[in-house]
Amino acid sequence: MSQSLNIRRTAGALGAEITGVDLSRDLSDPVIAAIRAALVEHQVIFFRDQSLSPAEQGRFGARFGPLNIHPYVAGMADYPAVMEVIKEPQDKTNFGGGWHSDMSFLARPSIGSILYAVEVPAFGGDTLFASQAAAFEALSAGMQATLEGLNAVHGASTQYGPGGISSRKRSSMVIAEADGLEGEFVHPVVLIHPESGRKALYVNPAFTLRIDGWTARESRPLLDFLFQHSRHEAYTCRFNWAPGSVAFWDNRSVWHYALNDYPGQRRHMRRVTVDPWPEAVATAVAAE
Repeated sequence: MSQSLNIRRTAGALGAEITGVDLSRDLSDPVIAAIRAALVEHQVIFFRDQSLSPAEQGRFGARFGPLNIHPYVAGMADYPAVMEVIKEPQDKTNFGGGWHSDMSFLARPSIGSILYAVEVPAFGGDTLFASQAAAFEALSAGMQATLEGLNAVHGASTQYGPGGISSRKRSSMVIAEADGLEGEFVHPVVLIHPESGRKALYVNPAFTLRIDGWTARESRPLLDFLFQHSRHEAYTCRFNWAPGSVAFWDNRSVWHYALNDYPGQRRHMRRVTVDPWPEAVATAVAAE
């Protein structure tokens, strides 16, 4: 397969499909730089007809930053940074079945996630994506200024705590309940993207608990408004999976939602999540 990239936008707010690259290969630095630039510009990028082993998927992800080891979901035995996301026919709930940004509950949240389709249902199982940059830019100047002065508290308790949606048992996934292991961390409500400089909302329904310095009750009206606003159809795109498809999204400016509309069918995906480089490395890379 040629390594000459072809990039085609797929929606107005975000999303682009890239062809002309074989992700299983040890890609050159210029190709990785082009993929990274496409990710920053389009926020989520898609690839088709790939054939990736867990090792190859991990190698590709590691070109963008250190791979994350999920604190609550077990990775593969031989590849702990590679998470198998599986819904068996008998499972009623799916993993990722609600709007969220991966790993915002950590002190240093991930920069992106790379999801690879191993087996998909005959119908259903699409993933929705929503640009939080577009959502922020659609707000009034007054609301933007207000939000830029706020921070929010993020934590995993409502998802991975006892009874949480993400902690529910599934036939082929090992998930541990959070018991305060990761605590709560404060992030800006408006995140300035470190590579593009574009501003984006950085709150999400799964992991944002309250506005910093406010009670949960005081926070709820503002957060509910932002959660409703941020998933407006105009800010979204939708990806229909096939075996060998790959989606790579930027968690700094994108929400995603795995639809659970394929009852009685199996869906098998593999995910790696990319953490930010340590500060010294990131500074050096940015300076190049």
